[in-house]
Amino acid sequence: MATGLAMNRCSISVCRTADVLLNRPTVSVVRNLKFNRRLIGNCSIASAVPYIVAEDEKYGNKQVISLTPRLYDYILSNVREPEILKQLREETAKMRGSQMQVSPDQAQLLAMLVQILGAERCIEVGVYTGYSSLAVALALPESGRLVACERDSNSLEVAQRYYELAGVSHKVIVKHGLAAESLKSLIENGEGSSYDFAFVDADKRMYQDYFELLLQLVRVGGVIVMDNVLWHGRVADPMVNDAKTISIRNFNKKLMDDERVSISMVPIGDGMTICRKR
Repeated sequence: MATGLAMNRCSISVCRTADVLLNRPTVSVVRNLKFNRRLIGNCSIASAVPYIVAEDEKYGNKQVISLTPRLYDYILSNVREPEILKQLREETAKMRGSQMQVSPDQAQLLAMLVQILGAERCIEVGVYTGYSSLAVALALPESGRLVACERDSNSLEVAQRYYELAGVSHKVIVKHGLAAESLKSLIENGEGSSYDFAFVDADKRMYQDYFELLLQLVRVGGVIVMDNVLWHGRVADPMVNDAKTISIRNFNKKLMDDERVSISMVPIGDGMTICRKR
């Protein structure tokens, strides 16, 4: 690994982190990183903060910070996570598939969007054990309602237990089954354009279908948030062409040209695109 840096244990960690984030060979990454070097103890770049610069110089060499484990720990330490969410997160961490749970900083953003919108009617597609839906339910007013769509009964059982513990079960309408069918039933029941907010974190191959259905359910000015739009960096790698990556890549491309919504792709968690219905 010829990088021109003293590759001690700490510097290797930083480069590996950058490698994962950018999904490029490590040597290539290092060429595009700048390091703020400070000597702490015997680790010369323990506090190194790498940032990247777009390869297209027309972006003006704007420096964009790239998260290291230490910096991400700092971000997490500045999340106002309710105790009940912490308990759910820690229980889920012991379960199979725990990586599907949204991160605390993501959940905090979702809750804030709900509050900014003054949302009262929300939908979540893909509940898992309920971390994000619980965050949304806690942010809703007492009269608020969240339709939670999930097909896995085991994970849904955990979610419902925590809705009860948090005292928000009266706000959550659970739809057990295929999300697309649940959304279609809402439309058939005359609930079109009556929802303020929706969050999607489910089958990646169904993203376009979920989005089209939610556009019918969300009001003008309402928001739809799509999770995993960066898909571990695979969407930017032309050598990766599995079904899920292609689906998300195609969805992102279509969304860029979709005049029905205003969009903002946010590099939080595994990437989230916030869509506001026009």
